[in-house]
Amino acid sequence: MLELLITYAPKFFDGALMTLKLTFISVSIAALLSLPLAILRRSKNSALQLPIRLFVSFFRGTPLLAQLFLVYYGSGQFRLELTDLGLWWFFRDPLYCALFTFTLNSTAYQIEILRGALQAVSSGEIEAAVAIGMTRRLIYQKIILPHAYRIAFPALGNEVILMLKGGAIASVITLMDLMGRTRQAFSQTFDISVYFWAALFYLLITSAFVVAWRLLERRLTRHIDYHGVNNLPSTSSATMTGLNNAS
Repeated sequence: MLELLITYAPKFFDGALMTLKLTFISVSIAALLSLPLAILRRSKNSALQLPIRLFVSFFRGTPLLAQLFLVYYGSGQFRLELTDLGLWWFFRDPLYCALFTFTLNSTAYQIEILRGALQAVSSGEIEAAVAIGMTRRLIYQKIILPHAYRIAFPALGNEVILMLKGGAIASVITLMDLMGRTRQAFSQTFDISVYFWAALFYLLITSAFVVAWRLLERRLTRHIDYHGVNNLPSTSSATMTGLNNAS
């Protein structure tokens, strides 16, 4: 087993870099798209809300593999139209198709994570901010978004891990990510232990990410006293008390 690892380690590392590239580019783009869409998802205007709900339902309700096939193989059915639009260069490349599919899938999940986090923000804090004359933009900037992201932070970390592992299907469209390199090594050696080493690589990557994410979470929430937080009044109550005293 060790000889196999030594022989194929450079290819495994190369595949791991491709896996990380696919994951973090797609998740980062999804993070930029998901916030405004999550805000619109909570809109009372059905014309704005309905398309987003359909988008989320489709990408959360269908397998990622089917989505990847629809983009990569399905786009070939519209080659002439895409060529006329100047987009065929994008859809003929498996890397771009994988990034596009993973971004859409992660966006759908992040929309729902952020929607739930936005709804969990205390209405009392928002009412207090309105009472002191804060603008809607300032309320989002100073109150809603900081609280929402703090609530959503663990779930967003889980989404990155799920995409990291789910992205292994990119190998089915000839991308040489970690799983693609593993399948290549197995086809040359027929040694099942290559999948053990691949699983170990995935475990090391996800473990390192979990540690880094937890450290970042602690840093972002370092001002919170977890031991005494249950004995303290809520932010909204404290804010309203201050306003009543000031008046």
